Amino acid sequence: MKRFFMTLVATAAVVACGSQAKKSVSLPQVVQPVEYSYKVKNIYPHSTNSYTQGLQYVDGVMWEGTGEYGHSEINTYALGDEKPQTKLKLPRNEFGEGITLLGDKLYQLTWESNVCHVYDVATGKKLRDFRYAGEGWGLTSDGEKLYMSNGTANIYRLNPETFSREGTITVTLRGEPIRFINELEWIDGKIWANVYLTDSILIINPENGNVEGIVDMSGLQSAEDKTVRTDVLNGIAYDSATGRIFVTGKYWNKLYEIEIHPKK
Repeated sequence: MKRFFMTLVATAAVVACGSQAKKSVSLPQVVQPVEYSYKVKNIYPHSTNSYTQGLQYVDGVMWEGTGEYGHSEINTYALGDEKPQTKLKLPRNEFGEGITLLGDKLYQLTWESNVCHVYDVATGKKLRDFRYAGEGWGLTSDGEKLYMSNGTANIYRLNPETFSREGTITVTLRGEPIRFINELEWIDGKIWANVYLTDSILIINPENGNVEGIVDMSGLQSAEDKTVRTDVLNGIAYDSATGRIFVTGKYWNKLYEIEIHPKK
């Protein structure tokens, strides 16, 4: 999986350089991303029943949206809790995807049902549904707008009151589009994104889609923690009050607090 992504990165670089040689006058400057390693600061338990699709930390509570037909839920827990509390369950015919909290509302995407559910955060009562075209993958917010991925290279800026698209951000690495943009988190004015089937997290400039950083998360999960059920890295949460960053994966048994550093 890592090899797949690194091949993709290398291919993007070669194509970008080739194109630049032919059209050096007209092409915009290609951004070279900073490559980061990570350090684990703390480790917390994570439910191995959670097929993690969305993750957000708000006021001391971790909110987690999970997937799989018949098992899609929104759960909450405090760091260190062994068992999450189930807040909401989706119908068995819906596959849950990304979630985000904005104001007093909780938004939850679905994979192929083309619907975003909107709930009251305090009561869990469903307020309304929004329809959208295509698949739903990741979701985050900058405090005013929503940002949604759908498995392509595009992230859509959405009006939270209507769910209408107000802009499209095409994620590019060294000038080339990067597909499979998955779970999203807004951190210090940038969009952090998992890339499906890889051990990498991208740091994306939301103004132009340029990948400005790549966090190499390989080796995070130890061999003894992996089972036949363990799936890919997915889930990024940010504690805006302290600057802490948390990551986990689908059916992983641990949630990790990390810090990142430029590779030497």
